[in-house]
Parts: sequence; C-alpha cells; structure tokens
Amino acid sequence: MSILLSLFLIGISLSMDTFSVCLSIGAFNINKKRIISFTLLVGILHFIMPLIGLLLGKRIVNILSINANLLLGIILLFIAVQMILELVKKEEKEFNFNLLNMLLIGISVSLDSFSVGLGLYAITDNIILSSFIFSICAASFTYGGLLLGKYSSSKLGIYGNILGIALLIILGIMHLFK
Repeated sequence: MSILLSLFLIGISLSMDTFSVCLSIGAFNINKKRIISFTLLVGILHFIMPLIGLLLGKRIVNILSINANLLLGIILLFIAVQMILELVKKEEKEFNFNLLNMLLIGISVSLDSFSVGLGLYAITDNIILSSFIFSICAASFTYGGLLLGKYSSSKLGIYGNILGIALLIILGIMHLFK
C-alpha cells in the first residue's frame, strides 16, 4: 500500500509543473480539440518516458553500482531544484499553441518523468503500473489545468508549483535516507 501511495505522490508531483504550465496555456482560450489532444499527448508521454528512463537507468546503475534509492532521491531533489529555478525565473512569453508547440511543451513537461524512471525500480518492479499512474495523473492535471486556466488567475500556478516542489523534496529526502 505504501508503494502505491508513493507512486501516486510521485505522479502528482510530476504533474504539478504540467498543471502550472496548463493554467497559463488555458488563459489563452484554447479550443476543446486542442485541450483533448494535448491532454492525451502529455498522458502518453508520461507513460513512455519513465519506461525509457528505467531501461537506461538499470544499465547506468549496473555499470556504476549506485544505490537505487540514493539515485532516486537525488533525482527527485534535482527536479525540485529545477522547479524552484523555473518558479524564480517566471518569464512571461507570448504563446502560440500549434501542434509543434504542443509536442515541444509535452516533451518538456514529461522529461521529469524520464528522470524518475532512472531510479523507479527502487520503488517497485511493476513498472507498467507506475507508468500508468504517472500517465493518469499527468493527463488529469493537464486537462484540469487547461480548463481551470480559463477561469483562474496565474497565482494558482505558483501554488501548484510550490506544492509539487514540496512533495518532490519530501519524497527525495525519504529515498535518500532509505
């Protein structure tokens, strides 16, 4: 049960940056077709990226003989630091939500799930379930963020990032000392 809880918390943490980005994108009055397309894209990427990360991660860990829990803790804390830096940077940009931008944004918000995949086997051997949980969380937060972005201010995006950062730091520290 604690493994499932950890996977959901990681899935939620991975989805917070997506949620924050989608809050901003949603403010640009995106049509329903783009909302659904982008939601599916992000969900699929959050399913595939941990699998790719895991395949590479097993090889890296075997070659370097690194403790998998330590690696996952470092990765989670690294992602949290990246999110903090993005939060501090907070640049406002003009946005064009075409198919190329959807793909680029989808990949960029899914890279953190690739990183988590590097040490995922420290938590569970059921990688398909893990990827599915990450995918469902990311798709839900993407859809919710796009819809909520139409109706809320950009302040909520900051709180989403702060919550995601806090969860990543807690999980990272837990794995460092496991």
